Amino acid sequence: MQSNNPVFRRSEGFGQPSHNAYGNQTYGGNGAPYAGYGQDPSQWSTGGPQAPTTSAPMTIDSVVQKGAITLGVVFLAAIATWVLTPDISSTASLGPLYMAATLGAGAAFILSLVNSFKRVVSPALVLAFALVEGIALGALSKVFDAMIGGGIVVQAVIGTFAAFAGTLAAYKFFNIKVGAKFRTFVIAAMFGMVGLSLMEVVLGMFGASFGLFGLGTLGMITAIAGLALGVFMLILDFDMIEQGIAAQLPERESWRAVFGLTVSLVWIYTNLLRLLAIFQQD
Repeated sequence: MQSNNPVFRRSEGFGQPSHNAYGNQTYGGNGAPYAGYGQDPSQWSTGGPQAPTTSAPMTIDSVVQKGAITLGVVFLAAIATWVLTPDISSTASLGPLYMAATLGAGAAFILSLVNSFKRVVSPALVLAFALVEGIALGALSKVFDAMIGGGIVVQAVIGTFAAFAGTLAAYKFFNIKVGAKFRTFVIAAMFGMVGLSLMEVVLGMFGASFGLFGLGTLGMITAIAGLALGVFMLILDFDMIEQGIAAQLPERESWRAVFGLTVSLVWIYTNLLRLLAIFQQD
């Protein structure tokens, strides 16, 4: 059974042999491919007989509990950053906010790569990702609030959770099935968007930019596309969780599922924040 979200591709028990986000074959600890789905779960890790595991299986409750912890860390870090950074009274006061946003986003990007390709999920690294992501979001949100005002941050937060609830309802009520073509499209689009973001960062270092992620026309197009892509990513996350529970993966895989959901929610929030800013700016 293949994983549907690239951040889950290293999960044990998915794909025989499994593949990471770039399609590279991965193997168990002894060099043997993972055992096929449908075999004894105790054989998934290395392809050979193993002692029966005593860990509880992944459940929807474990995903919800760990999700509450992870999102709680994001919120607390964002609120702390908002409170502890100086209010924007002049251009000079933007320095600490830009620094917090840049360092937080950079650390979050590095940790997202580590969590994506780490074969055994680490709860500590997932929470570390949530912490630095919260710092980046807190600083970014404060800048947008000062620039646009009008409760734009609250609107973006409410809109993000509305998108989550709406996507989940559609996934369940319409019994959405994730096909290979849809999965490939979403993963390719996600890496394409990340590539464009990195290109804009590099160009910005030399004082140039295409304005793909600004507040102009191109920025509006990429914000709408990014928002739609974030919803598609949520669908892959829901499908992965459903498969993981059905396969009775170890409970620790709930952290991997929560990491994927956090990435998708942050993706939706940042694009929705930009879109609201474009619509509300003078």
